[in-house]
Amino acid sequence: MSKIAVITDSNAHITAAEAGELGIGVVPMPFMIGEETFYEGITLSREEFYSQMEGGANIVTSQPSPSDVTNIWDKALLTHDEIVYIPMSSGLSGSCQSARMLADDYDGKVQVVNNQRISVTQKRSVLDALDLAKKGMTAAEIREELERVKYESSIYIMLDTLKYLKKGGRITPAAAAIGSLLRIKPVLQIKGERLDAFSKARTLAQGKNIMISAMKHDIETLFGGMEGDNVWLYAVHGNIPAQFEEFSQEVKAAFPGIPVEEDVLSLSVACHIGPGALAIACSRKITA
Repeated sequence: MSKIAVITDSNAHITAAEAGELGIGVVPMPFMIGEETFYEGITLSREEFYSQMEGGANIVTSQPSPSDVTNIWDKALLTHDEIVYIPMSSGLSGSCQSARMLADDYDGKVQVVNNQRISVTQKRSVLDALDLAKKGMTAAEIREELERVKYESSIYIMLDTLKYLKKGGRITPAAAAIGSLLRIKPVLQIKGERLDAFSKARTLAQGKNIMISAMKHDIETLFGGMEGDNVWLYAVHGNIPAQFEEFSQEVKAAFPGIPVEEDVLSLSVACHIGPGALAIACSRKITA
């Protein structure tokens, strides 16, 4: 049986300590702050990221360099036969396509998974890959299984501000001004390769209800029903632990039959939507 290494990027929000416990590799994602490059989890902590963002710094995401990726691959292949590499969704970044081009030089030893995941659902794919490897699947078989279920996840995110969507060009300045005046809290959806507008809320309570109702619909109609053995469910936030505690309890009350894991949004998502977001996410459990 092949010895398989599982590697991801820091968009999955797996800390160095967690990576060590799991025995996986993590490619750090670069962020440009002004003219300087920082690497998530190495030279850029979550605390520093949000401090810079709230201080008005211009923060831009970037792809890891080819050498950042291949150096981790080469090190892993010294002790493993094959690699499953799980980068962030190809619909949200070009890093997946870049990795696939790099993998062409590895004679099939590196399988790059394009399963349209980000943040907690990407982290779930990493854990799924580890489980599938323990079951004896090859790297190619794991890639095929993860890509087979790539649309079997949902994320709903309620934003606290329209400022960062305007800054990134996702909405017009006029729409942002009107939305801010009306105190609209947009709810976005990440499903598959797309980040789209889903709904609008006028209050925090309304936005939370919209997200919970949407997730109930997805689980009941797309992911096999409300039993705990069908899905992984997450309550997530973007640097607002006080508000999040109440939201997490509301999610747990709304889904009494499903264990709810708590987590934080990856910095790559936060970079585009700003601080203060609340989110709910799920992935269907793999039964292979």
